[in-house]
Amino acid sequence: MFLFTISKPGLRQAAALTLCAVCLTGTVAAAVHFAGQSVSANATAEVGTIETTQDIATYFNGYGFEVDLSGAAVDKVKIPKKWDDSFAAFNQVVGESGLDLAGYKGRTVEKWTALCPARSNGEKDCYCVLLVYKAKAVGAYLLEKPSGEVTGLITAAKTAADAAAENETAETSAQAQGEAEAAAAAEIDPDAAQTSADAPADAAWPTE
Repeated sequence: MFLFTISKPGLRQAAALTLCAVCLTGTVAAAVHFAGQSVSANATAEVGTIETTQDIATYFNGYGFEVDLSGAAVDKVKIPKKWDDSFAAFNQVVGESGLDLAGYKGRTVEKWTALCPARSNGEKDCYCVLLVYKAKAVGAYLLEKPSGEVTGLITAAKTAADAAAENETAETSAQAQGEAEAAAAAEIDPDAAQTSADAPADAAWPTE
């Protein structure tokens, strides 16, 4: 066992590194907060009309979702004239992206579907779905298969941002801790360390 002491400069250095970690954590949290507020505005600003599959990709990129256009598919679906509670709840999910299907009751719309690789694995696949009427986006959501669960774009984007923030915070804290320990080790009293190093390896505390 090595005994060491930390001088006051070492303590100040370690404290400064810890403070930096706290500040960085706050910065990450603030960045995630403002990013969550702006994703919807970015998406609608970048895409005026939906005419090509690239427009589909650009739309979802505005929310932070990368899509695989190689397997993109389009179907035609009809918005029901009369809504039950489940469809009304579905429209609330759609409403997260600032869209509303209420004005398209009884209309037939295009349903574009594209795989979101980053949110898919061997057990489930996640698809970005965009409903388009006359080249205008009227509905958007994420669809998970095979469960059939639908998620609003803002909720999904916030969940992804929170997860990224947690990982960033953990990495920042670990790095700061490592730097603090390195700074403390640099202030080891060499005389105390040498004295302990010279002690017999089999020395034991007295039992009585």
